[in-house]
Amino acid sequence: MKINWKKALGLTAAVAMLMPLAACGGSDSGNGGSSTAGTEDVTLSVWAPQEDQAKGDDGSEAWLTQVEANFEKDHPEYKITWKNDVVSEGDASTKVQTDPTAAADVYMFASDQLGALMKVQGIGELGTDAVKQLKEQNGDLEVASMTGTDGKYYGVPYTDNTWFMYYDKSAFSDEDIKSLDTMISKAAISFPLNDSWYIGGFYDGLQLFGENGTDESAGMVFPKDAGDISKYLVDLAANPNFHNSSDNSGLSEMTEGTVKAFFSGSWSAADIKKALGDNFGAAQLPTFTVNGQTKQMKSFAATKAAAYNPNAKNPKAAAQFAAYLGSTESQKLHYELRNIIPTDKSLSSLTTDDPVAIAQTNTMANTAILQSGLAGMGSWWDPAKAFGDAILNKEVTSDNAQAKTDEWVKQVGKYAE
Repeated sequence: MKINWKKALGLTAAVAMLMPLAACGGSDSGNGGSSTAGTEDVTLSVWAPQEDQAKGDDGSEAWLTQVEANFEKDHPEYKITWKNDVVSEGDASTKVQTDPTAAADVYMFASDQLGALMKVQGIGELGTDAVKQLKEQNGDLEVASMTGTDGKYYGVPYTDNTWFMYYDKSAFSDEDIKSLDTMISKAAISFPLNDSWYIGGFYDGLQLFGENGTDESAGMVFPKDAGDISKYLVDLAANPNFHNSSDNSGLSEMTEGTVKAFFSGSWSAADIKKALGDNFGAAQLPTFTVNGQTKQMKSFAATKAAAYNPNAKNPKAAAQFAAYLGSTESQKLHYELRNIIPTDKSLSSLTTDDPVAIAQTNTMANTAILQSGLAGMGSWWDPAKAFGDAILNKEVTSDNAQAKTDEWVKQVGKYAE
């Protein structure tokens, strides 16, 4: 549903966007007075996932509660009344778009929603200090995920959202896991070929709306040899050692030992660790070979981040708290309490013994492409799934793979020149 908020929000958004406030100095009267000299009464509404608001099994306070308390200690100039509601990162954009003026002052969101949030002027531009924090803490992909079509920055990441490879160390050596072809020659693997978030990982050279995912006019560009890659996938799907992971069946197969490698994200780690024990392995994505050329599998990559609403009654405090949710201290606590893998590079020592964190970090740095937050990205999902289904149903064959790929490319984008 598209809603034009420009007239309704014109003055409010214009003023807010002219004052990038995240973690900046300056005065702001807020919506309250001072309870004591130099202390401002502030009310902040916050949206966060249920898991971040739940107490630990040991009775410890929830992550969000602890972060809010820490923020208060760091900002004695505020006397804050918190109003927390449960809204997941995946649902934030939909709720903000319904009415940005009624949305929370601070919320957590998935970076692929950035374009929609900007369109309704429901996300605030980062200020100087927050931009510095963003760039110091994060790698290029994370920074790009927070970059708007205007070249400005919105939101502070606190974890990555991508997929990588789990494997059984008893089946594959460190050298084996560098090549998918080697792996499938030795043991069964599971991959969700008809999942549109995954199938694009084989089209090495695929570009989604420019290098940084912010160029709508660039569109979706497929590599010139996409037809040959499709032929490779036809052969892959026909291999007896290839299992398609339908409805996450690969996770069950991995834990049962039916397959020895499975492609998924950090959310599958606990189950696989429990099943494999000392044989548990995780790594960035392998290569594969097409017509004698080495190709790199590349997962779609995004981030989860905190942002402030420019329509907030206390935009300065809201911007500061949004940046604080993604701070080094908050990310460290997030990992300690919920095993949420941080994006902050300074926390790498925290995860040196965590193979899942290492695999995710390496994937983001080496074997991933940015999942664009532009609305045009919506054109990818259904056709990509349909193409994966067609391969599995043998509607795409070695003989017609080029023609079928041409049809897919024409539907959603174009070939590289």
